Amino acid sequence: MCAGMPKTFCLYIDDSGTRNPDRMTTLPAHGYDWFSLGGILIAEEDEAVFRQAHQAFFLRWNLDPTSTFLHSSDIRAKSSAFAFLGCMPPSRQSDFLDDLYALMAQKSVTGIACVIDRPGYNVRYREKYRQRWELCKTAFAIVVERAAKYARSHDAKLRVYAERGDVAVDRRMKGYYDSLRIHGTPFAANTSGKYAPLTADELRETLYDFKTKNKTSPLMQMADLYLWPISVGGYDGSNRTYVRLEQDGKLMDCLLDETQRPSMGIKYSCFENVARKR
Repeated sequence: MCAGMPKTFCLYIDDSGTRNPDRMTTLPAHGYDWFSLGGILIAEEDEAVFRQAHQAFFLRWNLDPTSTFLHSSDIRAKSSAFAFLGCMPPSRQSDFLDDLYALMAQKSVTGIACVIDRPGYNVRYREKYRQRWELCKTAFAIVVERAAKYARSHDAKLRVYAERGDVAVDRRMKGYYDSLRIHGTPFAANTSGKYAPLTADELRETLYDFKTKNKTSPLMQMADLYLWPISVGGYDGSNRTYVRLEQDGKLMDCLLDETQRPSMGIKYSCFENVARKR
C-alpha cells in the first residue's frame, strides 16, 4: 500500500424514487421519473474531521442535531425543520445554502450513485423479461461494485452503510450485499463484460462490512444531499448544485480518467431516450 493511502473506504447510500418498475406513479414537481441509489464515498480515517465540520455547521445555524437532519427535499422546499429559511431575507438564505455547500464540498467526500430512468428501463426490459427484479437490486449491485473497484485501486477495503428503513428493506439490502460476496454481480456475463465486473472472490476480498444507519448519522445526511443533484444531473446538466460539484471535483467521475469512467464512474442507466438539458 502506498504511504498515506487509507486502509478502508466507507460508502454511505440513500435511495430516491420508486424501486418497482411497474408501479404507476405521479411525477414529482421536477418532472423526472427515476430510481437512484447512492451518496458518498469517504476514507474512514477522514470521518472524524467531517463530523466536526457537521457539528460546527449546526452550531453556526443554531440547529439541534438530535431533532434536525439535513434532508434535501425539506431544504429545497423550506419545509419541516427548515421552514425557518422561508422567513429569512434572500441574502440570508443564500448564506445558509453557501455554508451548506461548503460542508458538502469537504475535500474528503466524493459523490457516487447509480441512477435508473424508469421509463427507459421499461422500454428496454418490459417485453424481454416477464418478471423483473426491483430496481434497487440493480442499483445496489452497480454502486457497491464500482465503489469496491475504487477501493481496490487504493489497496483498500470497503464498508457499506445504507440508510435504515423498515425491517423488510433492511433485510433486502443485506441480502444484496451477501449475494455480491457469494456470487458476484447478478448481471448476464454477455452484456456486463464490457464493464469488467469484479469476481465474487474479488468482492469478498474487498467488501468488509455492511450496516444500516439512522438519519441522525451526519454522513448519511450527506448521502441524501449528494443523491439529489447526482440524480437530477442525469436529466438537467445545468442544475446549479450538480454543476458546482462537478466543477469542484466532488463527483466520482472527476477522479477517473476516460478509460475508467464507464466501469467505475456514476452510472446513468437506461438514459438512451433522455434529452439531457445542458
